[in-house]
Amino acid sequence: MAKITKDMTIRQVLERDTNTAPIFFEMGMHCIGCPSAQAETLEEACMVHGIDCEVLVGKLNEYFGE
Repeated sequence: MAKITKDMTIRQVLERDTNTAPIFFEMGMHCIGCPSAQAETLEEACMVHGIDCEVLVGKLNEYFGE
């Protein structure tokens, strides 16, 4: 399975596995149901929330065993 990248949308990650939601919450991103989550990339969302995108992507890939 392909790795999670900063160019993917929050929606794409959640469609892959909804159990990733707690990772977003842990990082302070409670916007997974927000309309922006449908089209906003992980990188864009991280910028808005002041989060290090590499950390988020790393946690998501760790979850998926990548």
